Amino acid sequence: MTVLEAKNISSGYGEVQILWDISLKLKRGKLTSLVGSNGVGKTTLLRTIVGLIKPWQGTVTYLGHDVSRIAPHRKAAEGLVLVPEGRQLFTDMSVYENLEMGAFTARAKAHYDRNLEKVYTMFPRLKERSSQKTGTLSGGEQQMVAVARGLMADPEILMIDELSLGLAPFLVLELFEILRRLKNEGLTMLLVEQNVQMALAVSDYAYVVADGKVELEGPSREVAKNEQVRSAYLGI
Repeated sequence: MTVLEAKNISSGYGEVQILWDISLKLKRGKLTSLVGSNGVGKTTLLRTIVGLIKPWQGTVTYLGHDVSRIAPHRKAAEGLVLVPEGRQLFTDMSVYENLEMGAFTARAKAHYDRNLEKVYTMFPRLKERSSQKTGTLSGGEQQMVAVARGLMADPEILMIDELSLGLAPFLVLELFEILRRLKNEGLTMLLVEQNVQMALAVSDYAYVVADGKVELEGPSREVAKNEQVRSAYLGI
């Protein structure tokens, strides 16, 4: 079942067009990756989907309803949650307080205790550091806080922008294993990721974006075998 569809989206910033008639679908319980070089429009598409940018044309349909021009906080209240690039944490607040900030909607508050237990089980390091100021954590631990805060929002769809950016390889592996666990639990996810090999390895379906357009799409295993992708993105 399709839970979200972005159809024929064009958008950008000011007079600068970034996306050109781009479309994608998210299937319930599947992890979809959006891969491509830096600056091709991946983040712009996420921002358009969640409502931080209004589409110039096209529609975003969520659970059968047109949400193209609905405000981001209303989408979050309905379970459409973004973990933004750069984390955007409250660095002077504790880990626990950051997690608490993720559960600001009525939907999330109703399952607060359950979700807190879940994220502490999934990220035991955060439980150990729950009273520590977030700004004193390592980059990898801060990324864990960002993902955990997204989970505290009780998402129907979790969208993650650049999960592995700037992290040490062992932390990248740890975070991608968390994605695998969440996928196995049936959470619908959209991952924007420059580490194409890791993204294709963990996801079910992939879209390759170039110059604001979908260049290629298909099951991730098939996309990984594509000679163009192997040459351009995997260095093979």
